[in-house]
Amino acid sequence: MIKTIQKLGLILFLIGLSIFTATIFTGSFSLTQSELDSFISEKGYKSEIIQKELQNAVVSSENQNIFQFSSGVVNALETSNAYYENLIEKYDAEKNWDKKGAQYQYIIFDKPHSLSYQLAKKVGKGFVPENRLLAWLLTFGLGILGALLYIIPDVILLGPPGIKNNGIFLNAATNRGWIGWFAFVFLVSFYILLYFYPDLIVNWVYLVDGISESISGNSASQWFLYGFLYCTVMTVMAVRMYIKYRHNKYQILRTTSVLFFQIVFAFLIPEILVRFDKPWYDFKNAFPLDYDFFFKWNLDELLANGNFGLFILVWGIILTIVIVPVMVYFFGKRWYCSWVCGCGGLAETLGDPYRQLSSKTLLSWRVERIVIHAVLIFVLVMTGFALYTFFYGADQVLGIKTQTIQDIYGFLIGAIFAGVIGTGFYPIFGNRVWCRFGCPLAAYLGFVQRFKSRFRITTNGGQCISCGNCSTYCEQGIDVRAYAQKGENIVRSSCVGCGICSAVCPRGVLKLENGPETGRINPTEILLGNDVDLMTFVNHKKQE
Repeated sequence: MIKTIQKLGLILFLIGLSIFTATIFTGSFSLTQSELDSFISEKGYKSEIIQKELQNAVVSSENQNIFQFSSGVVNALETSNAYYENLIEKYDAEKNWDKKGAQYQYIIFDKPHSLSYQLAKKVGKGFVPENRLLAWLLTFGLGILGALLYIIPDVILLGPPGIKNNGIFLNAATNRGWIGWFAFVFLVSFYILLYFYPDLIVNWVYLVDGISESISGNSASQWFLYGFLYCTVMTVMAVRMYIKYRHNKYQILRTTSVLFFQIVFAFLIPEILVRFDKPWYDFKNAFPLDYDFFFKWNLDELLANGNFGLFILVWGIILTIVIVPVMVYFFGKRWYCSWVCGCGGLAETLGDPYRQLSSKTLLSWRVERIVIHAVLIFVLVMTGFALYTFFYGADQVLGIKTQTIQDIYGFLIGAIFAGVIGTGFYPIFGNRVWCRFGCPLAAYLGFVQRFKSRFRITTNGGQCISCGNCSTYCEQGIDVRAYAQKGENIVRSSCVGCGICSAVCPRGVLKLENGPETGRINPTEILLGNDVDLMTFVNHKKQE
């Protein structure tokens, strides 16, 4: 009976996922001449070419699918910009500066697929936009119901509470098998569409229009869709966490915490702020993870919002330079990475089935240290450029355009690393790829944790039976068993204090503690040169 319920749940989930995917290919999109004129006027475009090209491409009595519609809009924008760019080059060659400068007003700086999305969102017709509640029930509804029916019976099937290595590397979903690769392809495809081709998923956005309107008063964007989907997935997978780790109070509280901060602080509060004409802001998102906090456009928007905007600016600075290091001193980086952060929350819920795939090799540890600190340096340099631009009004520093370095970071780190790789690669490289290799805030937190914190994971070597569960389930690639066998404290800067190593230990060898700094650092680690210099060792011996 239990297995039958799980099979039914799996079938319902796959049906919901299939319908969700299929909605991309449904609906029709075409503009009337009046709709096009209204849109051009609203955007303030001065180019006559874009209007003519859009008339030919998308103003039609013929209904087009989203792919035809998108292609028409993208080609129209590219044709218009190419025409005026050629004129600019011509006048530049002639040294006709007046005419060259005049042509820039006709260049359209909207991203092609973003422009296509804006138009498609206004004119879509078909089953999804006309039956949003039913479409939501057939996609999100079936998916949620199916997932819960599959997950909840595990309470009975698992038997007594506890964790064991029950064939985790024999399952195609958790050992990079065909199910894992399917999940990988789906997740990567989703992030590519979200970041670079939002017009192609406009039907997905229609699904959550009603929810967005009830919270913010506005129709949904692709980012609202992402936020809602993020919270939905985390909630469903949190149920799985509650069942799997029901014997461990730390995991129950930690899962509840990340769920609360994601839903309330990262999703609801920012959308409610928009309803009251305030800036969209996630109060828990600290710099440098919130890498565009000091960008000119953001600072201008905050300062234009009077006292409330000033409060956000002051809060963001205090959070970064005071609250973050103080909290890390007392509780380690776990207070943020495992209890507050949305990235960590998704990694600990959706990503939990893949945590054992994190590489434990020495090479990966070396790459981790280089890459994550390189990202931190990148974001700090970029922020310096941004602040210089804000205060001095220049558009470049040392011959480098501020906008260029911001665009590079946004594309390579903000989109590709944090999104496509950071989440899409869960089923292949483990659930903390972004947190381990790319998050600049994790690098900052880790720096403080390694050298000035009371947090450590203590070990009892005499009790360790070398089962390897702790190392297997460490999402940060730390060989926990090696520390446990020697009875050494774990104070690695990459450790996010998730506590799973302690939860899966059958002997209670590992404990997360916030003790005095004295005795926290292992002399053997110091002598091996693991992140600590000789002076630290000397000071440590003096304290003893």
